[in-house]
Formats: sequence, structure tokens, C-alpha cells
Amino acid sequence: MSNEVAIEVKNLSKTFAMINKESRQLREKLLRPFSTKHKVKEIKALDNINFTVNKGEFFGIIGKNGCGKSTLLNCIMGSLRPDKGSIVNTEGKIIRLALGMGFDPNLSARDNIYINGSILGLTFREIGDIFDNIVEFAELERFVDVPVKQYSSGMQAKLKFSVAIHAKADIFLMDEFFGGVGDINFRKKSTKVFNDTFLDGRTIVHVTHQLETIKKHCQRVLVIDQGKQVGLGHPDEMIPLYASLFTKHAAPKI
Repeated sequence: MSNEVAIEVKNLSKTFAMINKESRQLREKLLRPFSTKHKVKEIKALDNINFTVNKGEFFGIIGKNGCGKSTLLNCIMGSLRPDKGSIVNTEGKIIRLALGMGFDPNLSARDNIYINGSILGLTFREIGDIFDNIVEFAELERFVDVPVKQYSSGMQAKLKFSVAIHAKADIFLMDEFFGGVGDINFRKKSTKVFNDTFLDGRTIVHVTHQLETIKKHCQRVLVIDQGKQVGLGHPDEMIPLYASLFTKHAAPKI
């Protein structure tokens, strides 16, 4: 891991404005049927997040569902604009990978490989050079020209994983672990290539609920709770902190 900074986040906050129509009394509706009133409600999705990620670091982000993890990734990607005063600096090309990344179910695996490969930074020529490797790794040689909608969920997961490991970028933002998909044999194979090849020297920001992955791979972990940064440090310290959040917000017994 280098001491050079790949991602810098300072004072990052993100507020969403929710506009709701106020309910009106029946008399007012009759007198002014076309009049509308709107009430703006602000929701603070992220509040003063601060951290850096070094080049070559495997950096984890954990927190309960709805805590702001995905919003944070979107701000780093640039697909969401954070609040004024927030600072997000990145060095190099960024790609966001997820097993849920979009495949067109009406297209064949062949077409989806070319479309998704280009989205992930590969030229059509580069995709052509590795096409057979992608199909062979996904174990889908007999089904390459079959529409993806006819695939089982396991077959789709294997194809998505196989395409994703060939992506080219300097920084990878990952939703959930990529090493545990498909049947037992494929799980072993995908975990091995993930550990031995994909992780080598790459800068990775990993959002997950799989604590074993966090413990095994991450040098540092950021813990978020209800949009606030509550911890940043070694997995051995942050995992117990994350676990304590479920006790902290547990509903009282009646």
C-alpha cells in the first residue's frame, strides 16, 4: 500500500429536500381547488464525513441499512453532488462494481459482455481479445447466445462476476463481495481469482455487511450510523463498534 492518497473526503455532507403537498381542509379545497401548498422537508443523509484512502488500500465501509453508505459511494463517484463546503478529491479513473450491475435480460450473454465491458472501461477490441476467457470462466460456453432472461440467478451472477474482474480502473467502489457467487466449485474459483489477481495493488472501497470479508481484507474501516461517522480504524476495533449499533438502536421490550 502506498502513502499516496487516492481518495480524499473532507466535511462531506449530503442533504436531500423532500417536497410534500400539505393536506388542506375541505372548505379550502372547494374555494381554491387548484391551489397547492408544498412543504419542504430536509433529510440529512450524510453529516460531516472525513477520511482518506491511500493508493493500493482495501478500505471498508460498514453500517446498518439506510445509514448512508450508498449515498457516500455516489458522492465519491460524482453521480451525486454533496452539500456546499464538502470536499471530494480522487486520483484516477473510478468504477463502481456490484453483482447487481445492469444486464439487459432480452439480450444474449455475448451482447451483454460487450455492453458492460465497454461501460467498465474496455474497448471493443480489448473485449474481443478476452471474450473467450470471460465466457469460459463463467462456464457458459453453451449458453453464450441465449437471452440472459433465460439464465438462472446463479448463471447471471457468474457472468456478472466474470465481466467485472476484467474491468480497468484505478479505484474500484464495490457493493458487496465479489468472491462468493455460484455453486461450490465456482465459489472456490472466484474467491481464488479475487484474492490472487483482482486485489493485487488495486485501490478498493468496499461496502458490505459481510464482516468476515472486512476482517480478512481491509486495512481500515469506516463505520457510519444514521449518516454520521462514528468510527474509523482497524477492523478489530470497528467490527465490535458496528455490532454495538444494533444494541444501541434496538426497540425497547414491551
